[in-house]
Amino acid sequence: MKVLVVNSGSSSLKFTLYDMSNESVLVKGLVERIGLDNPRLIYQRPKFDKLTVDLTIRSHGEALMAVCEKLIDPQHGVLRSMAEVKAIGHRVLHGGKTYTAPIVIDNAVKEGIRKYFVLGPLHNPANLGGIEACEQVFPGVPNVAVFDTAFHQTMEPKAYMYALPRKYYEQYDVRKYGFHGTSHKYVYYQSCKFLGLDPAQAKIITCHLGNGSSITAVKGGKVVDTSMGLTPLMGLVMGTRCGDLDPAVVPFLIRQTGCTAEEIDTVMNKQSGFLGLSGLSSDMRDIESAASNGHQHAQETYDIFIHRLLHYIGAYYLLLGGADALVFTGGIGENGQNTRRIITEHLALFGASLDEEANKIRGKQIVITKPGSKLTVLVTPTDEELMIARETVALVLK
Repeated sequence: MKVLVVNSGSSSLKFTLYDMSNESVLVKGLVERIGLDNPRLIYQRPKFDKLTVDLTIRSHGEALMAVCEKLIDPQHGVLRSMAEVKAIGHRVLHGGKTYTAPIVIDNAVKEGIRKYFVLGPLHNPANLGGIEACEQVFPGVPNVAVFDTAFHQTMEPKAYMYALPRKYYEQYDVRKYGFHGTSHKYVYYQSCKFLGLDPAQAKIITCHLGNGSSITAVKGGKVVDTSMGLTPLMGLVMGTRCGDLDPAVVPFLIRQTGCTAEEIDTVMNKQSGFLGLSGLSSDMRDIESAASNGHQHAQETYDIFIHRLLHYIGAYYLLLGGADALVFTGGIGENGQNTRRIITEHLALFGASLDEEANKIRGKQIVITKPGSKLTVLVTPTDEELMIARETVALVLK
């Protein structure tokens, strides 16, 4: 069964085509700069050189058509015809409190996605645009929505409610939702399988660390708590997002600077985090490099990142009543040897003992604590697209 996974952004369309008989990737790629100058298609087949093709397109529908033409191209294609695609899975950012699981898309679901434009103004409109483009290009092929918030909807009110007047929850759905849910779910189950743990009983802290970062406490396959909130701004210090701060900072800065609420929101989302603290870069690799060369602000930025991460890990360890494992994933989690070392050394209090040689290995799933450690720490590379493909197949074949 061939399944296409689509992740639509405001000016981009990422895609991965799977053969789900063996969960192999046939091709993956990206159309970028949709609706802007110089759009292009990046197309990558396993074991082949990456292709880059300049395009003349203005819409997601035209971008998808360009992808389809390449998929059946005699020289570079992987399909005989587009009829081989039997289902399409879509990443949708925000499902609010309505969507607690993946769902086959119909008109009611599209209206639901549109309803939550207010909670996901940058992503949900683009996600819906990708869905509608697929409906036009692949008439009759089932589309499945996999919501970034869905995995976290097992949280109890004590975890997701804010201590605001209840009317804001009842009238405007103001609460914690959490994000990166597809990644956290994939990593939880893959880690259970790798460690031989029962997913119905395991207690795992999953750390998705990258340009956007979040941490989740999972018990028996259900989320106990997660670091992101109403939006992805809450929680850890990230590439350009500030994470947790005193909410009184916002009106204070509005009064002091004369900026509007929208302008301060932009500062917190796009000018803060690693970039704002260091004044250098939103990329952790640049921060670590500068810190190693004595750049004070880069070192402070890295220390603040670690400090906040330790806060959450300690809290979630207590909420779970102990943990079987802590898992690193995402760009920093999978490649940040220094970050993993520092965190694991702090976890000696809970019985973790770092295996220095294992921690040097990159690009594979591996335990980085010594045999006999009471708390296991491991790296599990995430694969959100495969998780979406699996969820899609499970629904379509019901």
